[in-house]
Amino acid sequence: MFGLFGGKPRSKLGKWLDARGISQEWLVSKSKVSRNTISELAADKRTPTLATVKKIMKAIREVDPNARPDDFFDL
Repeated sequence: MFGLFGGKPRSKLGKWLDARGISQEWLVSKSKVSRNTISELAADKRTPTLATVKKIMKAIREVDPNARPDDFFDL
């Protein structure tokens, strides 16, 4: 229950997943990044390491080959 203001806070990564109907579980499976890390990144509660960004971007590029890290993360 998050009131009238549109639900849970989301990062650019979280918004991208939501807009495409892609689950965090899919990203966990494809990227081999922990469920907790993906959840925190999607909720804008964590800053990723470079290694994590590389793993996530490899998975995201299966869906969008033109995706760039700065589309998802403030590096």
